[in-house]
Amino acid sequence: MSDKLYTSAVEMVEVGPRDGLQNEAVQISTFDKLALIERAIAAGSRRIEVTSFVNPKAVPQMADADAVCAGLPERDEVTYIGLVLNGRGAERALATGRIDQLGAVCVATDTFAQKNQRQTSDQSVEVAQELVAMAQAAGKTGQVTIGASFGCPFEGEVAEERVVAMAEQLAKANPVEIALADTIGVGNPAHVTRLVKAVTGVIAPIPVRVHFHNTRGTGLANVWAAIAAGVRTVDASIGGLGGCPFAPSAAGNVATEDVVYMLERAGISTGLDLEKLIETHRWLTGVMDKQLPAMVGRSGGFPKPAETLKKELA
Repeated sequence: MSDKLYTSAVEMVEVGPRDGLQNEAVQISTFDKLALIERAIAAGSRRIEVTSFVNPKAVPQMADADAVCAGLPERDEVTYIGLVLNGRGAERALATGRIDQLGAVCVATDTFAQKNQRQTSDQSVEVAQELVAMAQAAGKTGQVTIGASFGCPFEGEVAEERVVAMAEQLAKANPVEIALADTIGVGNPAHVTRLVKAVTGVIAPIPVRVHFHNTRGTGLANVWAAIAAGVRTVDASIGGLGGCPFAPSAAGNVATEDVVYMLERAGISTGLDLEKLIETHRWLTGVMDKQLPAMVGRSGGFPKPAETLKKELA
């Protein structure tokens, strides 16, 4: 096997403020959400999914979407992403004047699509195309995530051909990227490799982004497989928080600090400061008042030599 790296750099999308928090039972204050966003920026994050514009009765944790947007730091180099499921959500997001990119979602199975956004799978594709068009008409960009790409909590196995066909349809709207989401964490590296290559084959030059949950411990392996297959943009959540209110047993996202540690140690740049991510993990542990799933956040980075520690402490 060649020692040549798959790539020299990978872009990380921080989804903690939205996907990381949306399924938490304890209501997180707007102040703390904004503090998390500011900490992510300080650690180097330049694309952040800050909130979702959905019915607050369905997802109470995101009820303060407008307030979060009003408090976002003025940072021209940072792309703020708002998740939207329908035209009303898109209008709200655009009206804030702070959202740079709309993130639309479609779902690979009818049952999950109905529970998640009251649409059939085909309808969710059509709506996602419309949302991308709304973003473009407003001078913004739009991207689309295909939920349950690797398996559905209600219908089980999802045919790879189905996901590929959806991606091909979505590409007609010219989104900046199409993401494959393992919503319930059932994917494996072989499946990831096949699906990423198949989707890339029908949507190129539109890039593929990946969104993995670590529900069954395969998250990091899936990230590595995706990068080997050509992916250059990866979603992750500080602390490894995450879950979907409409998908049973959809445990946390791959943790930002875990992915950064793995990639940076492999010589792949992420542009993120691991020590600041670990500091944020510890701060977020206090906010959530519980142990967070991320491993590196708890263990720290690569152990420093004793001489280095002595100099730092001197």
